Amino acid sequence: MAFKGKKPAVREENSAKDELFRRFKANPAVFAGTVFILIIVIVSFVLVPALAPEAGGGFGDLVFGAYNKIPIKYVGNNYFSDEVRIFARRRQSEITEENYPIINFEIWQQAYIEAVIQTAILDEMNRAGYTASDKLVNREVAMLPDFQENGRYSPSRYQALDSSTRLNLWQKARDKLIRERYEMDIEEMSMPEGEIAFIAGMTGGQRSFDMVSFSTNDYPEEEQTAFAFANPDLFTVTRLSKITVNSGEQEAARVLASIRDGTTSFEEAARSYSQDEYAEQGGDMGIKMAFELSTEVSETAARDSLTSLGAGEYSGIVNVPSGWAFFRAEESPRAAVMEDELTKQKIRSYLMEYEGGRMADWAEEEARAFITLVNEYGFTEAANQKNIAKHSFGPLPVNYGSVELFSSVATSQIAELQPGATDENFWLTAFSTPLYTPSEPVVLGRNVVVLFPLEETGADESAADTIRSYASYWMSLLARQSIRTHFLTSDAFEDGFVQAYRRYVAP
Repeated sequence: MAFKGKKPAVREENSAKDELFRRFKANPAVFAGTVFILIIVIVSFVLVPALAPEAGGGFGDLVFGAYNKIPIKYVGNNYFSDEVRIFARRRQSEITEENYPIINFEIWQQAYIEAVIQTAILDEMNRAGYTASDKLVNREVAMLPDFQENGRYSPSRYQALDSSTRLNLWQKARDKLIRERYEMDIEEMSMPEGEIAFIAGMTGGQRSFDMVSFSTNDYPEEEQTAFAFANPDLFTVTRLSKITVNSGEQEAARVLASIRDGTTSFEEAARSYSQDEYAEQGGDMGIKMAFELSTEVSETAARDSLTSLGAGEYSGIVNVPSGWAFFRAEESPRAAVMEDELTKQKIRSYLMEYEGGRMADWAEEEARAFITLVNEYGFTEAANQKNIAKHSFGPLPVNYGSVELFSSVATSQIAELQPGATDENFWLTAFSTPLYTPSEPVVLGRNVVVLFPLEETGADESAADTIRSYASYWMSLLARQSIRTHFLTSDAFEDGFVQAYRRYVAP
């Protein structure tokens, strides 16, 4: 990186001794008090951090992941918790009773990502040998709102804070300065002239298209029903209750034994010992289809044994993602009623989650049948015959990643196209297919699209000049985006957010 080995220039004021004497002569009492406050700040914010032990993982330290083995923790008043509060304030007006679970998840996820980026940047700077000087940090701390009164530094406000709060503020100020230095280095990066010319040249060769799409959501019900009849075991209906014990297999066996010998009831044991979302319901999981148990039990053999339990029978101790569990069958298993609407919904849910390829193959066959019609009747007439909506978009260049300097699939506002922004096959197909010729089918998410290139434009010199003018800004923006992507896809990043959120926050 550009900053490695780089030491920031420290600008010292001229005639420092003369300035000190001048202030002392002008107001010796105020000057002496200022020096005394400065000594307190140095003792609290320089010596204390050096002596304080590293925070341990006690109660309240919730670990969501790690970067380069550095835990990403949610701790009271740390960077992660601050970001949760910031995002929560921003989205407060959006929250309703119905969407709260979704928005709360998004708030925590956004805050977590920012905490990962913060941890990665600090780690990069630490390994590069950079740290903010105590002088800079003390100056930053003295300007914090916590210590201001009537626009000036307030010793009384400073003294009113406990030492752990002052230490926390000092560490945050130091981290803020380190990150600003890192981002300043990024801002100073420049783009070589050859690359600027290449990017400016991208204004030429832009294409416009017509397009149709075939959605896997339109997968026929008869195909869905045929699959269900061919795989009935997946949709066997059962009703189970569950007790999960995180403290070990032996403890789970002890709880099961106490139920079997009548010492306690299943429902009482669930409320007392179980550590999952079914505990408050006495362990009752409700009606489940066999395939839905895959989120509860990962091993196929163990899962199959659950769907063969008769009413009132207990399973053995089963390994589950959060520990150890055992189950009781509340009803004997039965075959699904394929005509039932809820059953149909669950079958479609299974197909969408586990058999997306099958549904995509169907959509691709529909697309190829459409291409045959296009070759015979033309694009617009074929769309009319198939009663398919035709969309038009462009002109746009090969803009992989939706770089802001150019038109992109994002600006087309065609939902089916959005996954194409980072799909190499989409761009290759779009710009290699001859004009006025239907393209090969392209799979984009849950849709299969057929493109019809209409025209190709030459270079736009006005746009090229604009790009040359904003090359430095664009380079900085791209560098920031690329660095975030690098950190979030790095092998050093250990992501445990979803599991931690479910464990610590969702319940």
